[in-house]
Amino acid sequence: MHTKTLVAAAVGLGLLTLSACGSTDTKGSADSKTVTLVSHDSWAVSKNVLKDFEKQSGYKVRVLPNGDAGQAVNKAILTKDNPQGDVFFGVDNTLLSRALDNGLFQSYEAKGLDTVGAAYQLDKDKHRITPVDYGDICVNYDKAYFSEHKLAPPQTFADLAKPAYKNLLVTENAATSSPGLGFLLGSAAQYGDNGWQGYWKKLKANGVKVVDGWEQAYRQEFSGSSEGKKAGGDRPLVVSYASSPPAEVIYAKKRPSTAPTGVATGTCFRQIEFAGLLSNAKNTKGGKAFIDFLLSKEFQQDMPLNMFVYPVVQGAAVPADFTKYGPAAKNPETMAPDKIAANRDQWVKSWTSLVLK
Repeated sequence: MHTKTLVAAAVGLGLLTLSACGSTDTKGSADSKTVTLVSHDSWAVSKNVLKDFEKQSGYKVRVLPNGDAGQAVNKAILTKDNPQGDVFFGVDNTLLSRALDNGLFQSYEAKGLDTVGAAYQLDKDKHRITPVDYGDICVNYDKAYFSEHKLAPPQTFADLAKPAYKNLLVTENAATSSPGLGFLLGSAAQYGDNGWQGYWKKLKANGVKVVDGWEQAYRQEFSGSSEGKKAGGDRPLVVSYASSPPAEVIYAKKRPSTAPTGVATGTCFRQIEFAGLLSNAKNTKGGKAFIDFLLSKEFQQDMPLNMFVYPVVQGAAVPADFTKYGPAAKNPETMAPDKIAANRDQWVKSWTSLVLK
């Protein structure tokens, strides 16, 4: 998800590229045979799966990546009167109200929606968005570091503020990054409206490092990822996804018997990602066909090993490697969409003043 190119999250909410997903030409969709998908940078799909859609539907897909999820949503809102494309993918429950309140999407009840679990349908009365995947934002740890230092890895939010873990955690900016925002919301769910600020004061005093986005945190600062090792990352704790460990196994040059990274299961926040038909889309017919495709079993079963997220369609199979190394959290923190909408902007403002200044 995922945020989250793990392509992960995912995780968002970072090991495949958009070259496998179709052209990234920025032309509009005036051509009725072209559907333009606007997304965050973590969008990915297998070539053969996308080709199947193009062959069956008659539409050619053009992909336009727009950075981290937060950046992509903000840009889509700014361009809503003359949108860059027809469909937007990658808005999640942490940013959903911002998109809906700004009229980003038009209503469309996707074919196959009856196969999606009710817990994921957060706009079921108006159908402005269609749930596509879910994942868990969690702290990941570098197993080798904790083994070498004979230190038990943290498992809870409270653990992260203990002196034993001073200067070990890197997280993303809650104002610019989807996983960063998810981690903030997870702490608010854990400690309540009046307790989360005190918790972050403890984290700041304990040396938490904040960077702009997931790519920098996971692939540069985190000592446990393959890219982080090469970059000289020295932080053995990072805010990422529960699905990040299987990526480290599956894409390793020499496949390890166990994942080199683990998940602090008591730090997880459930993230749901959605797609929507943009309000002023030029090709609404093609956009609707593409959203239907996102709920097809073929696409849903293709997602786990491409975007490292879980499918929302009931009965969609998940690869054994994915469930073995990156099982979804059993008891993740959650927050009602209306509560996120009512508090998110003020919480982010308070968090920024508290942590970054």
